[in-house]
Amino acid sequence: MRAVLKRGQGEASAGVDGGRRRGETSGGAGEGRRRGLRRALGDAGRPKRGQAETPPPPLPERPRLAPDVTVHEPVEDGAPWLVQSGSQRYLRVAEGMAKLLRLADGTRDAGELARELGWPVELAGEGLLRAQRGGLLEDASQKPRRERRITFVPPLTVQFTVVRPERMLNVFRPLTARLAHRSWGIVAAVVAASGLLALVAQARTTTAALSEPISLPALFALLAVTYCGTMLHELSHGLVLSHYGGRPSRMGFMLFYLTPAFFCDVSDGWRLPRNRQRVRVALAGIATQAVIAGLAGIGSVAVAVAGGSPAVRDFLLLLTVTNYVSGLFNAIPFVKLDGYLALMSHLDVSHLRDRSITDARRLVARLLFGGRYERALPGVDWAPLFGLACMLFPLYVVSMAFSLWGSILESAGMVGAVLVSIALGYLSLRVYVGVLKLLAEARTAGAAAWRRVTVSLAATGVVAAALLGISVPYTVTGGFVAEGQGRTVLVATATTDRDAIEPGAEVRLLSGGVVLQKQWGTATVAGGDFVRLSVPFSAFVPVTGLDGLKVPVDGVALDGGRLAPGTTGQAVVDAGERSLGDWLYLKYVAPFWR
Repeated sequence: MRAVLKRGQGEASAGVDGGRRRGETSGGAGEGRRRGLRRALGDAGRPKRGQAETPPPPLPERPRLAPDVTVHEPVEDGAPWLVQSGSQRYLRVAEGMAKLLRLADGTRDAGELARELGWPVELAGEGLLRAQRGGLLEDASQKPRRERRITFVPPLTVQFTVVRPERMLNVFRPLTARLAHRSWGIVAAVVAASGLLALVAQARTTTAALSEPISLPALFALLAVTYCGTMLHELSHGLVLSHYGGRPSRMGFMLFYLTPAFFCDVSDGWRLPRNRQRVRVALAGIATQAVIAGLAGIGSVAVAVAGGSPAVRDFLLLLTVTNYVSGLFNAIPFVKLDGYLALMSHLDVSHLRDRSITDARRLVARLLFGGRYERALPGVDWAPLFGLACMLFPLYVVSMAFSLWGSILESAGMVGAVLVSIALGYLSLRVYVGVLKLLAEARTAGAAAWRRVTVSLAATGVVAAALLGISVPYTVTGGFVAEGQGRTVLVATATTDRDAIEPGAEVRLLSGGVVLQKQWGTATVAGGDFVRLSVPFSAFVPVTGLDGLKVPVDGVALDGGRLAPGTTGQAVVDAGERSLGDWLYLKYVAPFWR
């Protein structure tokens, strides 16, 4: 129900030494200065490990910065020099490289730049080549880069820019300055904690609300309030960044893994001088959601005490739970959401997740294939374990999503089959790409070809053995409708595996809850063939008030399971066991051919 948010925040380049090393003097060009300059852009402009270095195009006679490149001075003593390319890319550079780039205005050649800086010509030329490879210099052969309204962010996010919010947010800076006082922080913490206490005090009522279908008006209200909350979530990031003197560059809406959400680009936070400021920018949205959840929880208690409408109380409880869960998910650092950005900002280690995943992949490659590997984050001992968690966490999220929503999608016919297959297909593609990267790392590290082939064949054999040898329970999910005179009917769409629904099979009758489910009872499949029926749409989705919307289905009578007439929900048929390979085929391939 709750759209998970993702920042539009970019990441700065890997940190590099800024300024002069100890022992260097202002005149001459010692070896220390040469090393400092050669590290000045970090990895920008260097070919990736294992790739052949392609000859760079010749430098312009009089180099000039690209139109969208800006050199930012340190905002205070000890802060780094930053080079901004576009609205989301920031590079930390040494003071010498920053001065070189500021002088590259198209009026001087490399020799004149070197003389003005007091550098050897070859070092100035090397710095300019690095800048050229990093896309920081103007290229007459290419069209100027323009800011696009629609941006694709790998792996599966599309952002639609709506506004440039800097001026709008500056209006609220006086209000933000007042709210930044510690006393207001204490008030927010108390409100957030009170909401949790409200859930604990109403544990049974909360469980019941999550286990029951939601009415159509309540669903629309929940969606509207939730998306208003996401807007406040995003505004909070922008307001805190603006409070510290940063400039939010874009706001709009996006499709985050096909889920509608909002975003606020706070990449300019990399110009903030202190880590804790960037941490507060990253956590502002989570804090806002916690306050919204706390207010909703307090409101549910007030409605219950005043004897108000149970529907309003349940609505507020759902709003409380969705905001707490969404905030908690945003705080998990294994995906590029608020928690990760806060951790990365606290450590001041850019691209922490990507570089940790690289270390984890190299660790696995070394264990499987051998070879010599370099650490992407040599100073962070726990980076490989963190990278493994980042690699495995999406699998956990998908498994949890299927445990909550899989049965609903399975009973939704072709639409559900398509959505599930797209999700699993994309996940399989990511696993395949990961395997290719693993093999590429081993090859680059000099692992023996015979060992790579042997381990690959062994892994393939293990997967094949698992698909053929592991047996798993197989269930068929449909809906049910309780009719008059104690008659209950199992209903199925065209994609349901009706061949697996045999007479005498046990059927569990479950409530169609928004999140949770409770069992109404059990029944068995009666003898007889499926017949064509027309049933309410609420038999397949956990939403009430859709009795007027009928869908054509096939139905078969059940023995037992006497429920009140008009009761609908999910029917889960126990169809025995299948091999893992057959189970995957029947669940995610066969529905397209039934």
